[in-house]
Amino acid sequence: MMWGWGPGGYGYGPGWMMGDGWWLMMAFIFLVLIGIVVVAVAVLRRERYVENVPARRTANGLAILEERYAKGEISREEYLEKKRDLAA
Repeated sequence: MMWGWGPGGYGYGPGWMMGDGWWLMMAFIFLVLIGIVVVAVAVLRRERYVENVPARRTANGLAILEERYAKGEISREEYLEKKRDLAA
């Protein structure tokens, strides 16, 4: 194993980095950074999805409720009560 700087570790430059495996080290660092970015993007997308789920359910539920009221399946009182429940 080479120690220090220079070709062969004799003090003339970055020897261990310019050896045969320097590109493996750089590739590993690059892959780790890419992994960090991928995980960060996945977490941010998940948070955005989770935040929007209740809003979509409420809108969908309200549409179903309005459709049932329009068809005459439920009374006005029941419609208003369920609409208040969905808003809460």
